[in-house]
Amino acid sequence: MSGNPNFTWDDLQYFLAVARTGQLSTAARQLRTSHATVSRRIDRLEFALKVKLFERNPRGYVLTGMGQRFIEAAERIEAEADRLQAEITSGTTAQRGVVRLSTPEGFANFFFADKIRSFWDSHPNITLELVTIQQIMSLSRKEADIAVSLDPPKDGPYLTEKLTDYSLNVYGVKSYLSKAAPIRNRQDLLDHPFIGYIEDMIFVPGLDYLGDVHPGIKARFQSSSIFAQLTATLNGLGLCVLPHFIARSYPDLRIVLPEEVELRRNYWLVCHRDLVQIPRVRMVTDYIFEAIRKNQNAFLRGLAPEEGTRRYSAAMGRGVSRLSNRSP
Repeated sequence: MSGNPNFTWDDLQYFLAVARTGQLSTAARQLRTSHATVSRRIDRLEFALKVKLFERNPRGYVLTGMGQRFIEAAERIEAEADRLQAEITSGTTAQRGVVRLSTPEGFANFFFADKIRSFWDSHPNITLELVTIQQIMSLSRKEADIAVSLDPPKDGPYLTEKLTDYSLNVYGVKSYLSKAAPIRNRQDLLDHPFIGYIEDMIFVPGLDYLGDVHPGIKARFQSSSIFAQLTATLNGLGLCVLPHFIARSYPDLRIVLPEEVELRRNYWLVCHRDLVQIPRVRMVTDYIFEAIRKNQNAFLRGLAPEEGTRRYSAAMGRGVSRLSNRSP
């Protein structure tokens, strides 16, 4: 990079906001400023560095090759600035900024969303963005800071740690089961309509349930949304594989073949190595692990609250994972 790098830390904050969102308007909302101000600061930074950091197109701002190189340096400066702030203030409430968390729809809507108020009470200056779109957000492109995933990445610049196992069973609503043909074994399941995911839109293998229940089952009603599947099940359209932490809140749901059919899946916490030591990101990862620990019985069927906590504590060693305290 040539030229005189006559820019400020504020310029880097504007750069990082645009790099992570790809949109001036979204970056402006995060920084609580105007669209025009963000554009002006990006232009100023590029002029100071004498390089082009972004390609402008109708869909937004895309990092150039030089921009991709520059973001690594900017994030190291950001991490050091956050550490310095933490040392000076010595208090979690002083931490501020935005953390974007990407999770599957079920985890977000049926577990984590009602835990957000508790997080706010402890960290009033941190803004959480919860993303539940049906695709894998790219941590490498900073589309999200943290991800809860069913299938952890096999490689890349990430730190990954298991959050929890969770149970799934075949469920039907009481009114449907009372009128439907009896179910004595797995073969009988073929006489019933099933509800499930759209086969060619299953974006991670962990959501492919029906083949594990019986290879002959094909869903009659298919949806990419677990909420739509739950609603269809409650309306008596048929049987559905649901996680225990979702189904337990609906007393009219009944488990079908509880001793014969139970699936297990895992949730994993994934964070980019460059972000894992940023204090506000660390606070969110710690909070997620603690929320899981306190509610382990919600994820594994048949566990009393104290038994769930005990098992989780034994599995994790000290009861709370320290992914955020590992060296990046």
